Amino acid sequence: MGRVQLDLPEKFVFSIDIPLRTGDINYGGHLGHDSILSLTQEARASMLAGYGFIEADIDGPGLIISDAVLVYKSEAFYGDTLTIDVAVGEWNKYGCDIFYLLTSKASGKEVARAKTGVVFFDYGTHKVAPAPEKFRQIVEEEESKLP
Repeated sequence: MGRVQLDLPEKFVFSIDIPLRTGDINYGGHLGHDSILSLTQEARASMLAGYGFIEADIDGPGLIISDAVLVYKSEAFYGDTLTIDVAVGEWNKYGCDIFYLLTSKASGKEVARAKTGVVFFDYGTHKVAPAPEKFRQIVEEEESKLP
């Protein structure tokens, strides 16, 4: 089976530094794959909060994760701080993809890349909902400010 490749967008609309905790480290002594998903959730929630949203209410609908991809590039260890850059793209009627670049703040090495497929969801009716135009406009406006 071939290795998974994940190409990242050129522009990231959000960045956050997150120190690794003891619980992020697996039995091999380095960052565990399950913690990468937890760290991406923290980065996503922080990005949304900066835009005035929460995961359960993004100008109406909430979001659910439909798929996830992660690709390791190097190790990270307890005590490391990761910079997580976030990009949003691949829009469709009911969702989008959110991309993450995890980099060691100390070494500058790329630690991992990840992507979560997002579907917008009306938790009241338990049905998919159209992607919120306000959220898309905010993201596109942020992208337009970048070089």
